[in-house]
This record gives sequence, C-alpha cells and structure tokens, in this order.
Amino acid sequence: MILNHLWGLYAHPKEEWQTIDARHESFGYSMSHILLIALVPSIMGYFSSVYLGWSVGVGDRIFLTESSAMLLAISMYFALIAGVFTLAYLAHWMAITFGAEPSYTQTLELAAYTSTPIFMSALAAVYPELWFIVIVGCGAVAYSVYLLYTGVPILMHIPEERGFIYASSVVTCGLVLLVIILAATAIMWTSGFGPMFTSG
Repeated sequence: MILNHLWGLYAHPKEEWQTIDARHESFGYSMSHILLIALVPSIMGYFSSVYLGWSVGVGDRIFLTESSAMLLAISMYFALIAGVFTLAYLAHWMAITFGAEPSYTQTLELAAYTSTPIFMSALAAVYPELWFIVIVGCGAVAYSVYLLYTGVPILMHIPEERGFIYASSVVTCGLVLLVIILAATAIMWTSGFGPMFTSG
C-alpha cells in the first residue's frame, strides 16, 4: 500500500489524496511510511559520501570515513523523523484556527506524504555533484509544496480559499524547521562533532 501511495502521489496526486482521505490509515501505518521513507536520504547520504565522494566544484572529490558517515546518517534519520512529527504537530495546532478538526493522524499523513518527494530526491546522490543535487532538490521541494496545496482541501476538509492560507502557514513552519535543523547542524560541527574526511 505504501508503494501504491508513492506512485499515486506522482501519477495522479489529487485522486491519491482522495484515496488517502477515504481510508485514513492508522497512526502505525503513517509511522511505518515515515520510518521507511526516511531511510532513503540516510542510506544514500552514507553510500555517496563513503563510496562515491562529493564534488563541490573544481578539485578532488570529498569522502567521509565510514564511522563519520554512519554517525551523520543515523543523526539525519532521526532528525528527519522528528521534523515530520513536529511539522504534523504544528499543522494540527494551526488547523483548529482554520475551522478544521483533524486528528493528529490526519495531519501526520499530510506531513508524511508531502515530505515524501523531498526524501525521495536523495536518490539523486548516485550522481553526487552539487549542482545536480541542488536542481533535483529544488524540484522536489516545489513538488512537495504542490502536494501540500492540493492535499490540504481534501485531507483537512478546509475550503480552498482558507486552505491556501493554511497551506502557506504550513510551508512557513516547514522552512522554519529547516533553518533550525541547519543551525543545529552548524553548531554541532563547530563544537567538535563535524565529519571526518578521508582521501578516498
């Protein structure tokens, strides 16, 4: 079923949102989706940084040691999961002010499925060139925002006019969460928890 939703969100997003709304899977199902999808960027980040190397311009490729890459991959995995749950909580909290009364599971579905394209874009790490990753990442963010705007009226049962404002508020919260995660990462790196590089 998870794979069906993945394909549906890309092939026919509005119809897939209606299917998700009609079924409203359990909290455990939404949780399993998040746990599975969050593995993609974590595994790809580890694989590309250890075995492929990253190119950020001219010069040699940058590699990480296996232990350093593993620590970063595990940290990324839990940070992504925490980010989705936090976004779901904020979406649930804001929905009340827009006249909707969704369950937390509904907002978790919204957060999980709209973040899926961003997580799946990590597959681009098979070609770890910075310019390529940025292009794919921007496309994934744009599609996630599109999924959010199309999914809110269907999943949250909010009229499209108010749904647009609600979705914009969720996007803003998502951007704030991203900035917080990046700031926390920068603080950790400058506090001695940065990655260890190798010559490859």
